[in-house]
Amino acid sequence: MSEEVPLTGGGVNHVVRIGETVRRPAGPWTPAVHALLGHLAARGFAGAPRGHGIDGDGREVLDFVPGDVPHYPVPEWAWTDEALAGVGALLREYHDATADFPKNRDYEWQFPPRTPAEVICHGDAATYNCVFRDGRPVALIDFDTAHPGPRVWDLSYTAYRFVPLTDPRHVNVFPIEERARRLRVFADAYGLTAPDRSILVETARARLEHLVRYMHEQAAAGNAAFAAHVADGHDRLYRTDMEYLARHQAAFSEALTCRSPRSAR
Repeated sequence: MSEEVPLTGGGVNHVVRIGETVRRPAGPWTPAVHALLGHLAARGFAGAPRGHGIDGDGREVLDFVPGDVPHYPVPEWAWTDEALAGVGALLREYHDATADFPKNRDYEWQFPPRTPAEVICHGDAATYNCVFRDGRPVALIDFDTAHPGPRVWDLSYTAYRFVPLTDPRHVNVFPIEERARRLRVFADAYGLTAPDRSILVETARARLEHLVRYMHEQAAAGNAAFAAHVADGHDRLYRTDMEYLARHQAAFSEALTCRSPRSAR
């Protein structure tokens, strides 16, 4: 067997590359994730790895997807409009490919299903789980948090990461007017419906609240990685970002819903 090469960036799992495969810790949700990956392959969606079962050490085996994965601090090339629109289009293609995935089967998911179960949400379609080539997004990776849910539930978190919709004290890359414009670029690239545009910002706040709650539940259950996140103040960071979204909800919502969005200053 080829040498194990650790892959950097994972905040929860220890992930290694062996040849053209990736080995990751398996969980109770792994059968559901591999069924999803098989479904995506059958639908012709090329923007995800394929699953190849479990190895002798109990780890899931996946394709290695070559390319660049932008971790924090996010490089400048990942903040372009082209990258942002590409992510919106990629997420739309992914969601559409999952629309007919059987959501009523007795699968176990890491995150609980949400209604309406329009698609299978990726659950963490962020910069650090997106593979780029030549500055363009080509694939999503790390489907551990996949689960049935509404499109906007998934989309709001991806917007939070890629626009970004964070307090400038955390990611200081664009003024509010530019963030609002970028949010419109992202929603337009996805083809987001008017009803979902009207609730995207409040959904992003709810998604962060869910993340904080999940983080504390896992820490209380003895998960060392999430306990370290809480100790490092990740929960406080997300709460600050929730307050930022509340303060600027009107500006973001106007950019999403007006017919002629204002140009960035």
